[in-house]
Amino acid sequence: MTPFLDKIITDKRRRIEAAKAVRSMGEVRSAAEQFDTVVYSLRDAIAGPEPSIIAEFKRASPSKGVINDGVDAAKTAKQYQSGGAAAISVLTEEDHFKGSLDDLEAVRSAIDLPILRKDFIIDEYQIFESAAAGANAVLLIVAALTSESLRNFQTLAHSLGMDAIVEVHDQGEMRIATESGADMIGVNNRNLKTFEVSLDVSRKLIRHAPDGCIMIAESGITGRDEILELFKLGYSGFLIGEALMRRSDQVNALRGLV
Repeated sequence: MTPFLDKIITDKRRRIEAAKAVRSMGEVRSAAEQFDTVVYSLRDAIAGPEPSIIAEFKRASPSKGVINDGVDAAKTAKQYQSGGAAAISVLTEEDHFKGSLDDLEAVRSAIDLPILRKDFIIDEYQIFESAAAGANAVLLIVAALTSESLRNFQTLAHSLGMDAIVEVHDQGEMRIATESGADMIGVNNRNLKTFEVSLDVSRKLIRHAPDGCIMIAESGITGRDEILELFKLGYSGFLIGEALMRRSDQVNALRGLV
């Protein structure tokens, strides 16, 4: 684990313990099991014959600082849906990305698309929390989890009617994701040590994708040509955040990509 990721995980553990003090594991489990919403399948949304955009709501990042801190989550999500996004990703990490579950709940109330909770999931409490907030999928980062937790968290997410994207950064993590039985793998093009972004990561790792797995390219995608190139290589979904969050006309920005 890199110092960057280690710091985020330390802060996340503190956040989880604070959340448990307000709402117990039993309470959040009950809320997740009783949440009444239409089931939107992220896997089905991006498994079609054309490239699919997962448009991300993201206020800030450690590498870029504040991107668009004052923007309204529900309004942005509606623009994404109008622009043709197949799904919405909501970054909910509080300390380093300025996100929150409030943003996810606002997006859930505004759109009828699948919603991915993008965060640093390290405790089953967060998976129940995600379902209770209306998420349809969670992101599970191989670099932040043991192999056992990775398998167990996928099983738990599926039992609650959610999909799970398993995120990898290199060939070793791809092997772990494959061995865990992942049916959706996200390849993050950002190096967690240097923060450098290169689409070569996606170009190389697609060669090691397991059969039948939905592949998603994350980070550094800015244009239609890049999407078409990676689609031809075998990617179905494309998670795009900063390039959209910095645009004032997000509807037409998305239409230019879709």
